[in-house]
Amino acid sequence: MATVIADKVHSDSDGFSPARGQAGAAEVAVDEVTAAKPKPTAANSLPIVSKKMLAWLKGLAAPTIGILAFLALWAALAPQVDTSLGSLPGPVEVSAQGVALFEEWSAAQDQKAEFYAAQDARNEAAIASGGETRNFEYSGSPTFLDQIWTSLATVALGFFLATIIAVPLGLICGLSKTFNAAINPIVQIMKPVSPLAWLPIVTMVISATMTDPDPTLPKSFVISAIVVMLCSLWSTLINTAIGAASIDKDLMNVGKVLRLGWFAKLTRLVLPSALPYIFTGMRLSLGVGWMVLIAAEMLAQNPGLGKFVWDEFQNGSSQSLARIMFAVIVIGLIGFLLDRIMMLLQNFASRNRTV
Repeated sequence: MATVIADKVHSDSDGFSPARGQAGAAEVAVDEVTAAKPKPTAANSLPIVSKKMLAWLKGLAAPTIGILAFLALWAALAPQVDTSLGSLPGPVEVSAQGVALFEEWSAAQDQKAEFYAAQDARNEAAIASGGETRNFEYSGSPTFLDQIWTSLATVALGFFLATIIAVPLGLICGLSKTFNAAINPIVQIMKPVSPLAWLPIVTMVISATMTDPDPTLPKSFVISAIVVMLCSLWSTLINTAIGAASIDKDLMNVGKVLRLGWFAKLTRLVLPSALPYIFTGMRLSLGVGWMVLIAAEMLAQNPGLGKFVWDEFQNGSSQSLARIMFAVIVIGLIGFLLDRIMMLLQNFASRNRTV
């Protein structure tokens, strides 16, 4: 450094000033410090998004390995199991039936479009000749995708009814020890009742009350939804009561000091504190409702995935077992997606809360 400074002074001997010499020394010192710093590596220079992507891929490694190992074990052991319908189908046969079910749905959609096109042509001809027009609903048998939408609509109605009943009752149970003591025996008795026991009671009651057919809400749809409601509301009710009862007493005392009304106390103090418990109960209720629905559809032969599984079992063709296994996989995937949706809703509703 001294040699460099001396050369700088010699070259600027005509107009040398101490400030200029100090500036030159500072520049050289900065250059030496910069040269001494380690150069950024490729890992350190990655943007934050790339690092998150790498972490996400690492998190997917273990589940992917587990799924591939399961598929390999399934493919190896399936031919060794003989049933009345032949050997147990492997992943390839099951996926092939999934493609076939989609093709059947596409063909049914084409037939439905042709039916309505022909009906419109007949009505136009009748109008031109002064005749009477007639409109009919397409009466083709429901496909696998149609059964999926029917089951989803049924569980949505049952879950909605269970939620609007369980959440208010749970809040009252959590805030009133007297009401909780009065309703607790009923909850504990009704909670373990199987949907197979509820189904004949609900069927007889709905059949007696819904004497006139309603095209918007078929009787079988209402029966399945009521059974789902009766079996899935208990988890939400119990968790909501626990959440309402576990609110901080100091917080309730603050509400008394501020002289908050019961509605303000409920919306500003109780509900925000009980929200995680409520969503936990709703997630449990939705999972229970989805399982109950499949069993109810199988037993009552109501439209839906449960009926599809039972019909394929009764069909007894060489493809039935593969179709049943594909339906089982779809039922599991839908249950998983419903749980993920509820988790996202919980995170969205609790985004402003500090844990």
